[in-house]
Amino acid sequence: MTGSSSGGDQHPAGRGELTYAASGVDIDAGERAVTLMRSAVERTNRPEVVGGLGGFAGLFALDTVKYRRPLLASSTDGVGTKIALARMLDRHDTVGIDLVAMVVDDLVACGAEPLFLQDYVACGRVVPERIAAIVTGIAAGCSEAGAALVGGETAEHGDLMDADEYDLAATAVGVVEADAVLGPERVQPGDAVIAMASSGLHSNGYSLVRRVVARAGLDLTATPAGLHRSLGEELLEPTRIYALSCLALVAELGVEQVHAFAHITGGGLAGNTARVVPEGLTAVLDRSTWELPPVVGLLEQHGVPRVESERAFNCGVGMVAAVSPAVAGRAVALLSARGIPAWVAGTVDRTPDGGQTGAHLVGSYRR
Repeated sequence: MTGSSSGGDQHPAGRGELTYAASGVDIDAGERAVTLMRSAVERTNRPEVVGGLGGFAGLFALDTVKYRRPLLASSTDGVGTKIALARMLDRHDTVGIDLVAMVVDDLVACGAEPLFLQDYVACGRVVPERIAAIVTGIAAGCSEAGAALVGGETAEHGDLMDADEYDLAATAVGVVEADAVLGPERVQPGDAVIAMASSGLHSNGYSLVRRVVARAGLDLTATPAGLHRSLGEELLEPTRIYALSCLALVAELGVEQVHAFAHITGGGLAGNTARVVPEGLTAVLDRSTWELPPVVGLLEQHGVPRVESERAFNCGVGMVAAVSPAVAGRAVALLSARGIPAWVAGTVDRTPDGGQTGAHLVGSYRR
C-alpha cells in the first residue's frame, strides 16, 4: 500500500548525509503500516482476486462466463473536509468507511455491482497506527459493499502537508449488464420514489459544519439537546453503504420494476434526485413523510438557513429509488428487512406546463 524509492549519493564532508527519512519520507514507517493493515485488507478478497498485497498492480479476473454483455463502471471520490473533524477528535477508523461509501454507492446508482477498489492516502507523516486505522476502515467498508480492496498507495508528503494532515481518495470498479443499466431512461410517470434513510450527514457539507461549530463555539465532546451522543460522535458517524441492498432490490424485483437510484451527496436531495428524472417529468418529494434529523436542526439553530440545509446536507435521505408503483410496498419491505429504513417519499409526475422540472420538495418535515 506504500511506494517510495531512495538513492545512495555521497555528500561533501561536514554537511551530513542526505537521506529520504531526513527529507520527510520514512520508508520503514510505511512498511510497518502495510504490515499492520495486511490482515484487514486480505479479509476483503473475493474469489476473482489474483495475487496478494504488495504487487505493483491489483489483478482481478472478471468472470466472462457469468456476464452476457458486461459493462465496466468506475467511480472516483474522496471524503472531503470531514477528515478535519477526524483529526480534531483523533479518531481515524471511520473515514475509510465514508470513502468506500462515496464510490460504491455512486456505482450502484447505474445498477453496477462493485468489484474492487483501490485507495490513495496522502499524508504529511506516516504514523503506522493511524494509517492502519484508516485502511482498516476502508477494508470494513469494502467488506460491507462486497468489493475487494486490491491495492492502493500511501504517499508521505512532508514538504506539502503538516505532519498530522492526511487526505483520502479512492477509485472503485464495478460491472453491470448492458441491458440492465439503470437511469433516467427507465423512469416513467407514476413511479414511486422510495427514500432510504441516511445514517447522518454522511460526507457532504462539512466545510459548512465546521464553520458553524467554530463560530458558535460548539463543544464536540458535549451532547447537545436532541442528540443521544456527543456532537463529535454524531458528526463522525460513517456514511451508510447501500450498494448490496440496492442490488438485492434489483435482483428481487427486476430492472423492469426498479428503474433508477440516486445517491444523495453534495447538492442535496432534490438536486441529486433530479439527475435521474428525464425531461418532461418531475419527482415530487413530500417532506412530511420523514423527520428532519436533529443534527440538521441544531445546525439551523446556529444560523444555517433551511434552503441551504437542503442543498448542503442530505436531510435524512441518503439514497432514493424510482420503482414501479405496483412494487413500492415490496421495495420498502425488502429494504427494511435488510436494515435500511425506507418509505415512499413521493412520486414521479408529468411536468405541468410552466411547472418545475427535475425534482422538488413539498410540505413540511414531521416533528
